[in-house]
Amino acid sequence: MPVLTGGQIVARTLRNYGVDVVTGIPGHGIWSLTDAFLDDESRIPFIQTFHEQSAVHLADGYYRVTGRPQAAVTSIGAGASNTVIGMGTAFTDSTSVLVVTGGPPTHMRGHGLLQELDRYTANDFPKVAEAVSKRHWVVTRVEELPFVLHRCFNSMLTGRPGPVHLEVPMDVQAEAADVQLHDLERRIPVGRQHPDPEAVDRAVDVLRAATRPVIVVGGGAITSEASDVVLALAEKWQIPVVTTWNGKSAFPEDHELFAGSVGQTGTMTGNAIASSADVVISVGCRFTDWSASSYAKGISFSIPPAKLIHIDIDPHEIGKNYPAEVGIVADAQRAVAAIVDSLPSQGVDRSEYLAELARLKQDWEEKLAGRRDSDRFPFTSQRPLGALRNVLPRDAIIVAGSGNTQGAVKQTFPVYSPRTHLTSGGFSSMGWAIPAAVGAKLARPESPVVCVLGDGDFLMTSQEIALSVTAGAPVIFVVQNNAGYMSIRGGQRKRPRVTSAPSSPTPTARRTAPTSRPWAGPSGSSRGRSTMPRPSSRPCARRSSPGRPP
Repeated sequence: MPVLTGGQIVARTLRNYGVDVVTGIPGHGIWSLTDAFLDDESRIPFIQTFHEQSAVHLADGYYRVTGRPQAAVTSIGAGASNTVIGMGTAFTDSTSVLVVTGGPPTHMRGHGLLQELDRYTANDFPKVAEAVSKRHWVVTRVEELPFVLHRCFNSMLTGRPGPVHLEVPMDVQAEAADVQLHDLERRIPVGRQHPDPEAVDRAVDVLRAATRPVIVVGGGAITSEASDVVLALAEKWQIPVVTTWNGKSAFPEDHELFAGSVGQTGTMTGNAIASSADVVISVGCRFTDWSASSYAKGISFSIPPAKLIHIDIDPHEIGKNYPAEVGIVADAQRAVAAIVDSLPSQGVDRSEYLAELARLKQDWEEKLAGRRDSDRFPFTSQRPLGALRNVLPRDAIIVAGSGNTQGAVKQTFPVYSPRTHLTSGGFSSMGWAIPAAVGAKLARPESPVVCVLGDGDFLMTSQEIALSVTAGAPVIFVVQNNAGYMSIRGGQRKRPRVTSAPSSPTPTARRTAPTSRPWAGPSGSSRGRSTMPRPSSRPCARRSSPGRPP
């Protein structure tokens, strides 16, 4: 067995386990690990970001395009703390990233050494990481590392994905031991989790009785590579399909069965079809308040009386926000495939239902075109999105920033294949888009990558655009300057009492504000509104109304 330092064990294992890039910022707490990436046996390209938050976002973007976890490394203390937003984003959106941070030497814990959090408990940062990671480990001996590393990858690659955190103290990084590195294939299960046959039979019975079914696809459908079987189910049983933020790209948006998106930033068509369905088949969707229009019945969904077939890899999500007629805990791809195989071979006639869908889509297109294709000046925030779609190939990747941009892209920019639309959904982190777009470009260098974001989001991590040069990852950045945090201002103006309306104080910024006004849907005036479309436009206060889930 080779004699390796702790840093060499980590670096060699990452390379053996298929990590393509490591990103981060070196510091005194991680030097022995970053040095190891220079060894021939463990050489991995190291992308140096300009902020540790961006390191995690970059690895997150890479994962969303490839489905393969990458690594972000930082020093102790401040450097480690800067990863929290990145881990929180990945944890909420169920994406896998390995975050490795340095730690104080084991014999110095609690001494209050440089950058240690020690006033409550010696070396307290790992407790911070608990809230934003699927699992976390703190090693205290070099000999632990081979075991802990395959546990890290086992956690990321099984069940519901999520980031994991590993703290390696400085002395453990530098010390050496005679160790055996482990083969990952023998440390993770083979195959995927199949559904219970009884659950599949019950789902089929519910579907056979449906007259207005709808499929809602979330990010879990993309993670499990379920797009093909979702398409097969939709076509075999003539079911319209709607998407959530993170589910966008799971279904081709030029397909006749695509109904649009749902939620407070969904399309009029998507919300109308989903809210009038008698059966909802959810594939990898957890029904957040944003996707369910704050659970206001009849806006995005009507569950009950509509019956829900809820497919998710995480049993915690089944029945959490809506009662499930049939809850199926399984890999989404395997579950949908089993339902397709169990349905009768003879299809159903939904000509009247689909004719209604076609009319609604035409109405929506006419309303949307008024803003997307307008030549007025200042131009609308939808116009550049329409122009981009016209010139980009079908497999181009669009990365949408937080706020109004997310809603505009969701409604205006059609995508056609999985993993070509990326956004920070549940956590909606500002500052995510730029480094995530660089990660997407590194993951798929042959595809154009366009990052569309507002000025507020841009200013959070604007320095990271330099990575397009330093990392050799050319990304197209489109910054829609609306001179402030306009999605926030739109929400504030809907409240009974407005205390402030955040915007840029500069005269130049005020003059440019109309170029990207908040949008409430393509119809009507957009002044002072949030990105909510007309069918689901409700004051933000309704999100906490009595009698509705929080």
